[in-house]
Amino acid sequence: MSYFANAIKQLAQHVETAPIDACRIEVPVEEVCVDSVLPWMENQPIFPKFYWQSRDTTEEVVALGQARTFNEINPAYSMLNENQRIWGGYAFPYKNKKGRCLKSFFFLPHIELVRRNQDWFLAVNLMQDRDAVRRAVHLLNNDTLSFSTPLPAVTKVTHTPDQALWTRNVDLALESISSSELKKVVLARKTTVKLDSTLKGVELLALSREQNRHSFHFLLQLEEGHSFIGSTPERLYSRRGQLIETEALAGTIGRHSKPSQDLELANWLIHDKKNLQENQYVVDDIVDSLAPFCSNVEVEDEARLVKLRRVQHLKRHIQAELSKHADKSKLLQALQPTAAIAGLPRHLALEFIEQNEPFSRSWYSGSVGYISDQSAEFCVAIRSAMVQGDDLHLFAGAGIVPGSEAEHEWQELDKKMSTLLSLITEQSVLEQAS
Repeated sequence: MSYFANAIKQLAQHVETAPIDACRIEVPVEEVCVDSVLPWMENQPIFPKFYWQSRDTTEEVVALGQARTFNEINPAYSMLNENQRIWGGYAFPYKNKKGRCLKSFFFLPHIELVRRNQDWFLAVNLMQDRDAVRRAVHLLNNDTLSFSTPLPAVTKVTHTPDQALWTRNVDLALESISSSELKKVVLARKTTVKLDSTLKGVELLALSREQNRHSFHFLLQLEEGHSFIGSTPERLYSRRGQLIETEALAGTIGRHSKPSQDLELANWLIHDKKNLQENQYVVDDIVDSLAPFCSNVEVEDEARLVKLRRVQHLKRHIQAELSKHADKSKLLQALQPTAAIAGLPRHLALEFIEQNEPFSRSWYSGSVGYISDQSAEFCVAIRSAMVQGDDLHLFAGAGIVPGSEAEHEWQELDKKMSTLLSLITEQSVLEQAS
């Protein structure tokens, strides 16, 4: 497409003539069709690939290639220049290594395609060695790929844990809550969906972005044929200067196609003591985590409803002021994982999860986003999936507190997984698991 071709040509010219102390170049891209961005990213032979769309839809970014990589964000802050951002995140934290997933991955990309409101830019981050960025720009493709149709069909579904083990684990959790200091633990399920042909993660994300509103949309792909995607309603935190904003998103019920019954479900949720208590646990956890870093912590007085396509949640907004001498590089790990995706107290919940969940969460319920010198934003990596060839691995969790029932929580997992699964099939395949 000519608009990409012109921008790539301009970018290559600017790289050749940029002064030695230049750290970033941006050129405008005219007339970008929003629906062409993900196909354009798929057509690029440059890894890693990262996609981000903010929850308010004001920003969209494709990040390609790695000029620098980091295991932690502290050293990244020390080398950031104006307008540069480090992208990536932390996987779910285990005390002992579980599975093959990296604990964290952060990178300064060679190339970014950025939308700010309605304006598009193609950018490069420059290092002293210009050869790597020259190669990356040279590899950029002008064209987009059309996604395959029809979508693959589901041939097999497998739950880990199965429902019997899930019931056992919920009972164990309730016993631990009644006999120890554990107040809440979030138990998760991985559902592997076997397909009759290959599905690209970017294809599923394109469908999700279209259908699942009021969500952060992200994709992380470190290599060909293997991607982690998500459409999450939950912000971990954002920072603008010294202003910190976060939220307690906990307490869930499904949606109904009939408005009157949907309203009944909403009214039940907003008054249900169990769900309100679960939300309060998350508020308390976040406030405690912010305390060493922030002052003037303000919590929304009452929980309000967030209505999504398949489920609705209780949510309370929290904001605070980052203290003048606080180490902002430590804020991310201080907040993650919140009680919304691990439990409370955190150390007891993590211990229970590690001992009893029969799979690695990997990036699921970790954090994904970016840091820059003046701002940062991370979402919680829920409503997410790992896409590997003809395997789609879906993840969902449910908070276990006094009063939780294993069957009800199992059904809640199905509703949460339908956020992504319903994009490729409307059949009730989750009930047909082997």
